[in-house]
Amino acid sequence: MTLFCKQCNERRLPIVFAKDKPPLWLCGKCENFADGVDTIIRELTKEEKEDMEKKLNDFENNTKLNGEKLKRRKGVN
Repeated sequence: MTLFCKQCNERRLPIVFAKDKPPLWLCGKCENFADGVDTIIRELTKEEKEDMEKKLNDFENNTKLNGEKLKRRKGVN
């Protein structure tokens, strides 16, 4: 499986729909799904896109960041 789309050479992201099925890979630019063999299966539907935007907005609204910089632990193997 290549991480980049054949059509536009943009990065693909794995999207899991069910636990027992392998993930489909979504190209953000072309908005199409590919399987593990690099075969384009289908395009992103309008309902799926709206659902993803709704989840993103919900996450941004409900996540509180304190602005504190994360530090690495030193001296730990």
